[in-house]
Amino acid sequence: MASTILTRTVASTGNNKILTWSGWVKRSDNSTGQLIAANGNPSDANYIIFFEFTGGGLRFIIKSLNIIANVETNTLFQDLSAWYHLVFTMDTTQATASDRVKMYVNGEQITDFALATYPSQNLGTQFNNAASVISVGGKYVSGANTDFFNGSMSHVHFIDGTAYAPTAFGETDTTTGQWKIKTSPSVTYGTNGFFILKDGNSVTDQSGNSNNLTVAGGTLTKTEDNPSNVFATLNPLATSSLMALSNGNLTATNSSASNSANSFSTFVPTKGKYYVEYKVTATGGTSPMLGIKQEYPDGFRLTNGNEGAAGYSTAYEASIRTDGQRYQNNGTASWGGTSFTTGDIISIALDCDNGAGYIAKNGTYMYSGNPTSGASKTGAFVVWTQAQVNNFGQSFAVNNFNGGAVQANFGNGFFGTTAVASAGTNASGNGIFEYDVPTGYTALSTKGLNL
Repeated sequence: MASTILTRTVASTGNNKILTWSGWVKRSDNSTGQLIAANGNPSDANYIIFFEFTGGGLRFIIKSLNIIANVETNTLFQDLSAWYHLVFTMDTTQATASDRVKMYVNGEQITDFALATYPSQNLGTQFNNAASVISVGGKYVSGANTDFFNGSMSHVHFIDGTAYAPTAFGETDTTTGQWKIKTSPSVTYGTNGFFILKDGNSVTDQSGNSNNLTVAGGTLTKTEDNPSNVFATLNPLATSSLMALSNGNLTATNSSASNSANSFSTFVPTKGKYYVEYKVTATGGTSPMLGIKQEYPDGFRLTNGNEGAAGYSTAYEASIRTDGQRYQNNGTASWGGTSFTTGDIISIALDCDNGAGYIAKNGTYMYSGNPTSGASKTGAFVVWTQAQVNNFGQSFAVNNFNGGAVQANFGNGFFGTTAVASAGTNASGNGIFEYDVPTGYTALSTKGLNL
């Protein structure tokens, strides 16, 4: 959501002692504190829920003129490839102090806290008052939007007047044992309750209350990435320092004129066939360089410079440069590739089963490449065997320098915040791409990994 905030001005006062907030969130950044939700008078926020600045703990604060509740977890939630189901409740009518504020993550109650200050019994707070502003993805104070959440959200519920357990909104899958969404929970929303972001980016209230929210800042983009099917992105934890990631870690830019920088996909498969697209939005020298990178036993090389680039170390990884040359074994060579520039879409098909990678420009594969050729690896720009890569996975990789920039589409159907112009065919039914996905290939996602 980055600079996006959703708001609603409360029309009439609801219950200011009891509430539930439930939602699924996926973070894109661990470097700053990020606010998930808030509610308060336009001059101040009276309750806020956010990821703490110091490493990724969860914090729930309720305040009037002073802080009256402040609960923060010891547990840090730093996985940028995972969706978390968060449930927060407040019920100041409870006799036991620790029952007045509760937190749950993926169905489990958190009881280990770094801070634990609870409200007094039967305290009537200032939240949920008429004319107060409820916000999701940031905070609205004194006419300004601040503290934006950087990531994605899904199935967001606000309950006015009831403190629900997480089992009202989620359940354990009997086959996989994983916590999953209840898409149509049976709950009572109360006067100001709402249900938004159900299976998409609609801010129209699905609770029946017609308590719709408004996109008050930024752009709310629909994504195929969801708690039931997590799509790969570029990985901030496997990105060298000069590379800037944005748009949910799907845009990669490096403005340095003297050093290259690298970024690799969050998922690094060892088997299966996967497809990704990159739209080139800026070039610098011969960057962006796009390709396939072998994961090392000790992880990726995250130094600025060519060392971490796909093609630096071995013959089992390679990149293509904007001049059409292949970068492999720390050297370049013509191989039948085609030059590309700003506006072009580069597709990469990764065949881990046969050990081959193929590259296309605007839907046409270079060097007469045939991603469906199987063991013959016809026209592949890089080949390998599992023995050669020591059974470690292969990653999609980006190398940028001197202003080079790309927007990745791992199947979300967008380049940046712009939808693909005309979706190609995809027999797997997993992901939306500009061009046809080769037969037998799919998006790199949790569903794709299990096809």
